[in-house]
Amino acid sequence: MKILVCISCVPDTTTKITFTDNNTEFNRSDVQFIINPYDEIALAKALELTENGNGSVTVIHVGTADAEPVIRKALAIGASEAIRVDAQPRDAYFVSKQIASAVEKEEFDMILCGRESSDYNGGQLASMIGEWLQIPAVCVIKSLDIQGDLAVMERQIESGKEIVETTFPFVASCSEGVAEPRIANMRGIMSARSKPLHVVEAEDVPRLQQFASFETPPARGQVKLIDADHPEELIDLLREAKVL
Repeated sequence: MKILVCISCVPDTTTKITFTDNNTEFNRSDVQFIINPYDEIALAKALELTENGNGSVTVIHVGTADAEPVIRKALAIGASEAIRVDAQPRDAYFVSKQIASAVEKEEFDMILCGRESSDYNGGQLASMIGEWLQIPAVCVIKSLDIQGDLAVMERQIESGKEIVETTFPFVASCSEGVAEPRIANMRGIMSARSKPLHVVEAEDVPRLQQFASFETPPARGQVKLIDADHPEELIDLLREAKVL
């Protein structure tokens, strides 16, 4: 089985986010980047499916050379090889087109990614890749099993759960529960240095959108403590806030 996993580099959750150029650009200075946590879930599932010589896992990332340490981490976790499309990612439309163009002749059995990136939370990539490649796309799956010539996936929906079956190839975006993220061991870290990392040129894609500006969330307000002996004060405050 040949599996492709799409990974993105996102700021570590402890990073303080700031913006430059009149709040139109993300300030990347002194930011620690990591593999998107949802993509780590997808990578762990791909490795699980290909254990004991049952296939290979390739990771792909759209980004500049400064992302290579993060890509090498994915190789250390267990991926066989990596592809980097040499371009600054703009949006899901741009990234999905680059991924589709880079792998359209590779004949992967499945393409996995995270349900969304933890920085922009778009959740659009899997559907767009499926559309570019004209293959099925199943979004936000909670489990993935292979049963003969079919992939069986579970999705959580408002009224319960949904079971989806599809043939190969397909694209799926992974959520919590699909697999437990893995930690690279020393052997994996050492072997990652010699694993192939292919750099390909980006395709020209029209810019369909751009970010006008960014804003950080407002500061949290002060907490009001209610004496346990006077719960009626809490009821009054909830009514004032129109919660009750």
